Formats: sequence, C-alpha cells, structure tokens
Amino acid sequence: MAQELLPDLCVIGAGSAGLSVAAGASQMGASVVLIEKGRMGGECLNSGCVPSKALLAAAHEAHARRSAARFGLDASEPAIDLAKVYDHVHSVIAEIAPQDSPERYEGLGVRVIQAPARFTGPDAVEADGIKVRARRFVLATGSRPALPPIEGLERVSFYTNEDIFDSRIEPGHLIVIGAGPIGVELGQAYRRLGATVTLLEANRLLSRDDPELARLLAERLKAEGVVVEEGVRVSRVEGHGSGIAVEFARDGERHRIEGSHLLVAAGRRANIEGLDLERAGVSADERGIKVDRRLKTSNRRIYAIGDAVGPYRLTHVAGYHAGIVIRNALFRLPARVDYGALPWVTYTDPELAHVGLKADEARERLGAGVRILRWAFNENDRAVAERQTDGLVKLVTTKRGRILGATILGARAGELIQPWGLAIARRLKAIAIANMIAPYPTYGEVNKRVAGSFYTPALFSKRTARIVRLLARLG
Repeated sequence: MAQELLPDLCVIGAGSAGLSVAAGASQMGASVVLIEKGRMGGECLNSGCVPSKALLAAAHEAHARRSAARFGLDASEPAIDLAKVYDHVHSVIAEIAPQDSPERYEGLGVRVIQAPARFTGPDAVEADGIKVRARRFVLATGSRPALPPIEGLERVSFYTNEDIFDSRIEPGHLIVIGAGPIGVELGQAYRRLGATVTLLEANRLLSRDDPELARLLAERLKAEGVVVEEGVRVSRVEGHGSGIAVEFARDGERHRIEGSHLLVAAGRRANIEGLDLERAGVSADERGIKVDRRLKTSNRRIYAIGDAVGPYRLTHVAGYHAGIVIRNALFRLPARVDYGALPWVTYTDPELAHVGLKADEARERLGAGVRILRWAFNENDRAVAERQTDGLVKLVTTKRGRILGATILGARAGELIQPWGLAIARRLKAIAIANMIAPYPTYGEVNKRVAGSFYTPALFSKRTARIVRLLARLG
C-alpha cells in the first residue's frame, strides 16, 4: 500500500516562500511535509537574487578599478576572466545553499519529499508514491520567466535568468529584451564586465518606478555605454552567423541589431502547471493562483503565497506572505496582506528604491493636497567624500506632512528606503524623521534633510523673523 502522511501542514514548493512557512511552522510545533520537484532554495538562491547580486558585486569591483582616478589613484582596465567571475557566483550559491538544504529542514523536523506533487482531491496530494492528507496546504510554487510572443524566438538560442549563470556565457554584444529590474541589473553588470549591451524595452526603463528617477538612472546607464532603446516593439529574432539578430520598430521605423547573445527578461509567470488544481477546486488564471487578502484560495484548506500569487514577485514579499499564512493557518488569526508600505529595490549602481505612493499616484488620490520634496546626494558630505553624488531622495507627503511615499536613487538606496517604510506603516509625519539625530557623516542624513525641508518655508519665513525680533525686544 502507498504510504500516507497526515501532517498539520503540507507545503508545495521549497523556494523562499515555502521554506519560510515550513521552517516557521515546524519550529512552532506543527508537523510539516515539504514537497519540491526541483532545486531547494528555488529561483532566489539558484537563478535570481543570490547569483545576480554576486555578479553585480564583481561588476562593481571592475568599475571601481576603472574609476580609481577620481580618488587620486592610478586607474586601470581590469583583466576580466568571466570563467572566474562565474566561479565566484557559484561559490556564493554554494555557501548559502546549506541553509536551504533538505538536511537542514529535516533537522528542523520537516519531512522533505523531492518529487513533483499533484492534487488527487480537495484534501490530498500525491508525490513520489506518497499520499499526503494535510489539515492545511500551502502552494508556494514560484514563477518562471515569461516568454513574449516574438516571431522566431522558439528557433534561436537565448537565455533567461534561469540559465544564464549556469551557461557561463562570455558575451561580446548582449541584447536584452526587457528593461525591468532583471534586465537592467544584468545589463549594467555585463557592460561593466566588458560586454557591449543593448536594452530593448516596450515601455520605458523600470516602468513601475518613479519616471523622474528612472530617467536619471537611464542617463547613468547610457553614460556607461549601455544602449537603451525605449518604446520599441520587438517583432522578430533570428540566428545571424554564430550570433543573433533582433528586429524592432519604434515610431513606425524598423530597426535591426546584431549581437552575440540574447537575454529575455520580459516579466514572469506563475508555476501552476501539473498540480491538477482543478481536482482541488483551486481557481487560477494567467496571472497566477487567485487568493483573498488572507491568501486563501477558493478551497478554504489551501493557501497560496509568493510568486505563484503575485502581484509583487519579490523575495521579501514571499517572506511576508509566509508570516500571514502562519498566523492564519496555525493560530487562526485574521491576518491580511497590506502592500501600502511595501518596498522594492533595483540593485543597479546607483540603486533605485521605492516605498509607498509615487508622486503621480498621490496626486491622483489627493489632488492639490500633496507636497513633493527633493534632496540631492551632492548635498550630502559622505556622498561627496566617496564620490557617490549621483541621485536624490524624492519624498511625497500630505499638506500636513504625513509621509505617503519615497523614492531614492543613489548609493545604498536599499538601506536608506527602510525608515520610510516604517514611517508609512506607522502613519508618521515628516517631523519624526526631521527630528531624528543622524550620525555625521552618513548617507542617512539625506533622509533627515529631505524631511526637514518640509518645514523650511515656514521656519525661514518673514513671519518667523518677526517673531524672533519681537521676542528679542522682550529681553
């Protein structure tokens, strides 16, 4: 007879979302079965956050050598051995991998099954000949690169983030379809590692980010030699000798470029095939599994989280979803998702980070009741000392100073955005950040300065001057 397991929780998918649920639930006393058909750690560890940031770090070091003259040092063109760079990337993955391994999770008390899973009914899953009947299920099956409907794409060799690090390519001219975070990060990295890079984007570069700061980043990329083609429609790709040719149109004009390699970074889609969701009564569409604000599916026993759900396919959202599900599934607390203070970061140089409402969104909701404040990095002493003066902080507040959103383009933007997320979640006003004592000299002073600028017009007004003079007469 087939083995049958009866855990409190069955998690399908061992990426960031699934691992967070499995570890948390098991350590809180629940019996957990974790099923994964691919590599433990999922996309983030194996083909996303970890390898991309390792590649970006290598690219940063190469750029630093070229830029050394600004510090009075001898600049030089680095001798780049991409094979060794890829060795560095994979050594980083290997160093982190034990944290996501079957052995670690079995040590936490989780039963790990490495095989495909499929539902056999509304309360049962089968994997590797084992039937699992759990009190609750969590679908954390992740996502994969979406492939746009481009003529000829199926007939040529191309890469996505899922295989570009394993392929160890050495591009002469890398053509990237898509200028979202993946395309922009890898585009800048390969440019700094010696390749010619062309970005092709149907909309504009980083279209979900503040247009003003995204434009400044595009200018920085162009200054480094990245070719950025926005507002284009890629119509066809074909092999060209040992390389690739891409045809696209913009403003009615047709263009053709030729390169050595093609990277497709045009969005992602949920992994839901092969699960037999219809047998479980779980509704899904092309965007992913449908859930309510408690992350419950149409089957009350089953939750879905992370990239399989969207709309934000980010590792830290996966961790956030995990906490929501644990509170609901284990403790029956009515926890609900709230993306109002959700940050995201594109790890280019300079970084681009955002949280809350963008300026146009705030104006659409509040009309004239919005103030937009800016503070440039070239007014920050630490940034000047380190020659990292590109960028600015853009703060969105109400007329009374409540913080609605912030976008930062600049060095360490991913770190600097975090206080603004807390401020939005706690409904704080700019005065809370303005009154903060920031150590000198730090990049963090940009946050204090931009918040303080909310009060500058009133503080240095004629009315204030009159009050000061009046008080002076009183002794």
